[in-house]
Amino acid sequence: MSIPKPREHDAVADAPVTTVCGWVKTIRRQKNLSFITINDGSSFQSLQVVCDASSICAESLADVSVGSSVTVTGVVSHAPKSGQVEVNAQSVAVLGPSDPATYPLSKKYHSLEFVREHLHLRPRTNTFGAVTRVRNALSQGLHQYFQSQGFVQVHVSLDHRMSYLTVSGQLHAEMYASALSNVYTFGPTFRAENSNTSRHLSEFWMVEPEMAFAGLDECMASAQGAVQRSIQHALETCPDDVSFFHAQYAKAEKGNLLGQLQSILDRDIPHITYTEAIAILDKAPVAFEVPPEWGMDLKTEHERYLAEKHVGGPVFVTDYPAALKAFYMRQNDVDDPARATVAGMDLLVPTVGELVGGSVREERLHVRKDVLDAWKCNVIYVWKVLEAKMRASGVDPAGLQWYLDLRRFGTVPHAGWGLGFERLVLFATGMDNIRDAIAVPRYPGACRH
Repeated sequence: MSIPKPREHDAVADAPVTTVCGWVKTIRRQKNLSFITINDGSSFQSLQVVCDASSICAESLADVSVGSSVTVTGVVSHAPKSGQVEVNAQSVAVLGPSDPATYPLSKKYHSLEFVREHLHLRPRTNTFGAVTRVRNALSQGLHQYFQSQGFVQVHVSLDHRMSYLTVSGQLHAEMYASALSNVYTFGPTFRAENSNTSRHLSEFWMVEPEMAFAGLDECMASAQGAVQRSIQHALETCPDDVSFFHAQYAKAEKGNLLGQLQSILDRDIPHITYTEAIAILDKAPVAFEVPPEWGMDLKTEHERYLAEKHVGGPVFVTDYPAALKAFYMRQNDVDDPARATVAGMDLLVPTVGELVGGSVREERLHVRKDVLDAWKCNVIYVWKVLEAKMRASGVDPAGLQWYLDLRRFGTVPHAGWGLGFERLVLFATGMDNIRDAIAVPRYPGACRH
């Protein structure tokens, strides 16, 4: 059986003889008693095994060491003092020995940097077992949200021919949204950037919904609902893991992790425009490393100031300058030509910065000439707005005729967003480095496993 969870204690305590398996976390030997702590990874809670010398021979415990795998048969009961569940062992068998002289994780504490050098073993640590369980809960919460809202999951291929794009499933998701209305993808994404930072990976996971007959309001509402459901599910299903991270967060004097998570659940997320954000940053009593000015891409320091200081929680920033965004984002109709913007949004959260990025998609193949004139598009491409935006971005429309066909045959207003899943894991766990939010991180110079 699996190691009993806290909610199962009453059901298994004082039960008949049972068998549990796991890996040894600690072992403490006394004259007549030995205490072994084992964990099978199914929860944060470990299980204490009590071995009485009168019933367990010393030879059977000789090969039990930290890191070894064991199977234990005994009676489950409540410990006399703590009330915690323990097993009074009748037999202990080593399934796989572990040499304590060479096992890298024999010590009780290791730095995250050290553990990162032993990726194949780090799931056995308390921290990374907890990260993995929280990551699983966040993932399941997202799926629950989309399924409850009638979305269809689509498994798309990665088109490696489109080197000018972030290689993701978005454009193919738009293909299916033009027929099934609401779809989403959830899978790995690759970005060939030489970014060796704590916020970037070469391979990461993205959640990318696309919604037909939707605008910017629906886009933001969907992103808010998905993130809220995901975090709520993690809080409900991994309370011990989240409590562990909350304690670590407080110990590092980084604040109140549970309060931070609750801040995204308790209210509708406010939104401000990019222009308003620049004005707020310009008046901020902070010396930013990069001074804010209209037309620049917001840096992490700006995003975190808006979320942590100005709002005190998550915030949507909308209507970014068109020059900063991709060709597929819909340009706003009523605009100062010198400050053209798109109907896009980013969700900024404390400690992380940008968590979600999305937009209304440019559904118009043709627009009026006066609108194009206001956008200052080259007259050669009059009536072909999407092609004009492609060319302005350095994209050859010849390779995306199928994408243009979606506008030729029954185009509809539609919108979508993408969530960097590892950043959600960072937000939910309080971890500092994105390399610790994924099982096997890929980044420049690191592909050993």
